[in-house]
Amino acid sequence: MCLILIAWRTSERFPLVIAANRDEYYARPSESARWWPEYPEILAGRDLQGGGTWLGITRSGRVAALTNYRDPKSQRDDAPSRGHLVLDFLRGAQSPQDYVAALRATADTYNGFNLLLGDLKQLFVFSNVSTRLETVEPGVHGLSNHLLDTPWPKVERGKKAVQKTLSTLPDTSALFLALKDQQIAADEALPDTGIGIEMERCLSPPFIHFPNYGTRCSTVLLAGKSVLFEERSFGANGEERGRIAQSWAI
Repeated sequence: MCLILIAWRTSERFPLVIAANRDEYYARPSESARWWPEYPEILAGRDLQGGGTWLGITRSGRVAALTNYRDPKSQRDDAPSRGHLVLDFLRGAQSPQDYVAALRATADTYNGFNLLLGDLKQLFVFSNVSTRLETVEPGVHGLSNHLLDTPWPKVERGKKAVQKTLSTLPDTSALFLALKDQQIAADEALPDTGIGIEMERCLSPPFIHFPNYGTRCSTVLLAGKSVLFEERSFGANGEERGRIAQSWAI
């Protein structure tokens, strides 16, 4: 994922609300969210190249999602796929704290990442850049290609949009509208992550598309006593190509 917006314990009906965009090269093969035959408790998309996933949830409400940390100077071509971090947590039974404790031994072999993980009782973010396991406090949060709540334009706009939509749940249309935001941020608000001002501009909206790279899917997850999971996928021109919706009681 390149943007994860989180409303944690702000709604009595849905203690966990996630609205997220996955940005990726169009040539990288993947499958839309589905129940995995080999792990029937897991609902997630599948990265057919790396074998992992970017966001998923189990029938019991165990949840994980991932963003890459943008730092081109530290990228390594031989690093393992970060999508396995999400999958390994979802298919396991360890607490978030125990999972991260075990992960620390190998965390620096991966390119930079932020891993959101937890369930309907507790939620954390672990970054192998900061090396901190951070408790997600009640409220609205945003995670892009830097640390939790770093005030990038897409994060700040997204958080405000999510706050406004909470009273309209379980209608998810406003959340998907926020994820489709293509407004380019003003230059003075842009971060400097080492990719140049032109690329910073192009990557500043929540929803992006280039000829070979862009937002591949948008996902909205509402979880409480029941779960609603909706995904919309997009093609190379930004056009919608499909929708998936699943719901169940926990």
